Amino acid sequence: MSAALLQIIILLAITVALVVPVGTWLHGVFTGERHTAPERLTYRVLGVDPDEGMDWRRYGLVLVVSNLVMLLVSYLLIRLQAALPWNPSGFAAQAPDLAWNTAVSFMTNTNWQAYSGEQSLSYFSQMAVLTTFMFTSAATGFAAAVAFMRGLAGKSGANLGNFWVDVTRIIYRVFLPLSFVLALVLIWQGVPQTLHPTVTATTVEGAAQRIALGPVASLESIKHLGTNGGGFFSMNSAHPFENPTPLTNALEILAMLLLPTSLTYAFGRMLASRRQGWVIFGGMFALFVVFLAVMFGAEQRGNPILGTLGADQTITATQAGGNMEGKEVRFGVGQTALFATTTTAATTGSVDAMHDSLTPLGGLAALVQMQLNSVFGGKGVGFINFVQYVILSVFIAGLMVGRTPEFLGKKVEAREVKLVMLAVLAHPLSILGFTALAVTLPSALGSLNNPGAHGFSEVLYAYTSGTANNGSAFGGLNANTPFYNLTIGLAMLIGRYLTLLPMLAVAGLLAVKTRVPRSSGTLPTDTALFGGLTVSVIVIVGALTFLPALTLGPIADHVQMLQGAVK
Repeated sequence: MSAALLQIIILLAITVALVVPVGTWLHGVFTGERHTAPERLTYRVLGVDPDEGMDWRRYGLVLVVSNLVMLLVSYLLIRLQAALPWNPSGFAAQAPDLAWNTAVSFMTNTNWQAYSGEQSLSYFSQMAVLTTFMFTSAATGFAAAVAFMRGLAGKSGANLGNFWVDVTRIIYRVFLPLSFVLALVLIWQGVPQTLHPTVTATTVEGAAQRIALGPVASLESIKHLGTNGGGFFSMNSAHPFENPTPLTNALEILAMLLLPTSLTYAFGRMLASRRQGWVIFGGMFALFVVFLAVMFGAEQRGNPILGTLGADQTITATQAGGNMEGKEVRFGVGQTALFATTTTAATTGSVDAMHDSLTPLGGLAALVQMQLNSVFGGKGVGFINFVQYVILSVFIAGLMVGRTPEFLGKKVEAREVKLVMLAVLAHPLSILGFTALAVTLPSALGSLNNPGAHGFSEVLYAYTSGTANNGSAFGGLNANTPFYNLTIGLAMLIGRYLTLLPMLAVAGLLAVKTRVPRSSGTLPTDTALFGGLTVSVIVIVGALTFLPALTLGPIADHVQMLQGAVK
């Protein structure tokens, strides 16, 4: 246990140490005025004027339309897969409902996979659709966060920047160089990067076994840096070709946290108030550490039922070595708990263990992080979601003292609060609404492999993951049905755009407001006290919204485990 804790502490210390240098670098990318030659060429090809400023309406419109075009193109490529090159295994096209789910999933940075990649998609589809979308969808979320920051900084009036410039710069200056370096390290560690067809090997028993290969390292690097999560193989980062060593596991954890954590410092630089950035980082980090402690503690204690098998059958002992069911021995409980906490905090969705095999409290920690959706989050999304609670906290505090709430020197009025509440309510409405629908339909319940509270947790996890644009799966649920493909696809769209667009509008509305001077009645938002208030609001709102559903799922599952129930 001490070795596992030491690994966790070292990786978190490295993450914190990188916040300032990477955040400073990102700030330079966001605010630089010069365009590189590849960027200027891209603007000419796209036919856009890089000097054109966009207000929030135009920025949001361009974002949505460009995403819609990419969605249609990707759907067609997946449906035409059988007629396209680089298909050595001769895979047929995915079914229409599955192709819809896949295209929506990767467009929204969710990367939910209701299929086995090595048994369903050609090399062309893996690269031209999945890997490409891992760059563009992550850059889209990142660009929205940058525009959101400009609006809050309020230094350019209604101009939130240029969507095309932001996306192009993020891809060229951030994702491509980082992904290239990480891919080389992964190849060094044994991750395949090839276009050769699958290899046939002879097993010890003399049987023939097909071993899937492919351009794995290039997908794996942007998968984690872009907090995407889709795996080349169905076992995702538990597969030794995606994540062969403890070193690669540690690097993938750091890659998931690198940009979301540093984004808070870049925001502080844009505001010329580093303290404000550190308050947001501190709130997110505090939530992360709490959920990590719950996850690690629960997995280290293990399942008391398994701890007593072969003894006197009384539930008194703990499981020796922790809960290793569904985990890779090469990672152990410590790195697995940190990976699972990171992937659900950063809405990555990559997994190095079977989440269905987590203890009930371990599964609870993963679920709640996605339901709060404010613990770092994916590229820019977690930051935007956290700030929506900052604005809500300012509003609540203003009501308590009888003053018009202010944030960053701007009055927060009825329009902004309504938009914030739309974003706050859309998330649980999607999760709880679709979950309720699924558990009332016999055909949907037929996809479950587990009964009772654990089965409910599987359905709840699926819609939580989809709406939070996470993409990880609890397991035990056959989601490759028309019902789940359609409804989870809708959940992904709601979670992406009904959170992002209202908050972009809030930034646009605040951007054009005149700053008011600070007074003795101004509530400072750059203090540890206010950070604590914001975290409290997040936890209270989350508890009021999701606690009943969690009681029916992982909490009931935990009580049954303590009582010795195995079904």
